[in-house]
Amino acid sequence: MNIQFTIAEWAAWAPGLETAEAWQAWAREPFVPMGDGTPALSEVPAMQRRRIDRLGRMAIQAAYWCQRAEAEGIPFVFASRHGDVACSVQLLEALSRREALSPTSFGLSVHNAIAALYSIVRGERGNYLALAAGQATPEAALVEAAGLLGDGAPEVLVVVYDAALPEVYADFGDEPDPFHAWCWRVAPVDREGFRVSLACGAASESAPGAVTGLPHGLEVLRFLLAAGGPLRHHEDARQWEWRHGG
Repeated sequence: MNIQFTIAEWAAWAPGLETAEAWQAWAREPFVPMGDGTPALSEVPAMQRRRIDRLGRMAIQAAYWCQRAEAEGIPFVFASRHGDVACSVQLLEALSRREALSPTSFGLSVHNAIAALYSIVRGERGNYLALAAGQATPEAALVEAAGLLGDGAPEVLVVVYDAALPEVYADFGDEPDPFHAWCWRVAPVDREGFRVSLACGAASESAPGAVTGLPHGLEVLRFLLAAGGPLRHHEDARQWEWRHGG
């Protein structure tokens, strides 16, 4: 499999990395973002903003910065390996104490909640989906986007985001897990922007992967911004390969 597409625009948010210039400097000398910051998300009215937790604010902020105001009705893909699992843990702990659950908290704990909130605050009525695919979540998101482009969508908004795992799941972590979110406007290959290809095949045990100390989601963002060589990633006996230029 080999798909090609153009990244017409991008945006990202993480603690301490809140501008395009900061992210471009980070791409040259990457590090795992740390901090307690939360985006202002001033585009969303206060009444609705209060319902959106920290991870949701990051994802929605990146999406607002990336989606042009006139680009209404385009499909979007929200992709997160873990989603807001901390909210689910809080609900489970409340159940263990035989406490009543908040319907609002339950509604915001499901994996598509952030995508749904984004569609509500923007008044979007188009197609959207939310997915998770382990460390290959960014690749799965772009495969979905390619399918939507193939079905005739003029472009697709892809939002990739994740948060730190709760302590109860710490033993299962297999990569750093900082709070972060990024968004790409994915367009057909003949559009202006970063032309990118994504290939997938059987993994070779001898093939090297990325060794950056970053979570894979941020490795993919750095691949785009650094404009260097290919990025290879192994997951479930598959090798994914990102390249610039198609």
